[in-house]
Amino acid sequence: MLLELKDVRKAYGSLVVTDGVSLSVTEGEALGVIGPNGAGKTTLFALITGAVKPDAGAIRLDGRDITAMPAAQRCRAGICRSHQIPHPFETLTVFENLLVAACFGRAMREAEAADWCVEVLALTGLLAKANRLGGTLTLLDRKRLEMARALATRPRLLLLDEIAGGLTSAECEALVGTIRTIHAGGTTIVWIEHIVHALLAVVGRLTVLNFGRKIAEGEARSVIGLPEVRDIYLGSPV
Repeated sequence: MLLELKDVRKAYGSLVVTDGVSLSVTEGEALGVIGPNGAGKTTLFALITGAVKPDAGAIRLDGRDITAMPAAQRCRAGICRSHQIPHPFETLTVFENLLVAACFGRAMREAEAADWCVEVLALTGLLAKANRLGGTLTLLDRKRLEMARALATRPRLLLLDEIAGGLTSAECEALVGTIRTIHAGGTTIVWIEHIVHALLAVVGRLTVLNFGRKIAEGEARSVIGLPEVRDIYLGSPV
């Protein structure tokens, strides 16, 4: 098992945002996470990456307890994420954005990092824009850069947070194609997404959160058809 969460809990005062969540991710899997706004999805990613510490429960990577491991060490161990709102280094070029991630996120030597970053740029469709400043990119390319920068750390586990949000249908389709290629290359993916058809094109299994609790999990298309999932996520029929 690559990643395991056992009864993980996080609260801010009286607000419980992650309420005893347990899940597991096998190496090479693509897992989708859905749920309404405020369900605790992004907090779950923050707990996995070490940006936030749980109040209770345990997180394991390859069977090793990493609950107390700092975020930087988790990145070097192979866990990296994209963010819902892209925040590129705006005054650096696209290539330099990736180079920073490879050198500091994964501690690569500069020559190795440069070669790897070129591969990632080609994979994510950004090679022709390698010398553009990060702050000049369109939304689609910012999303691609957010994903490429995470990939530059050579993650074993790539966490994608609503990477398709705000894109047109054609842009979303192109991005899904890139994510499928990344997954086919062996990278394990956990993907939070509201655009369900994009998610279902990649993931084989779904976890559903609501008010910080896991309410369903299983084969993706079976889970999306469950009445309780449709009620809280897609809306009850009138």
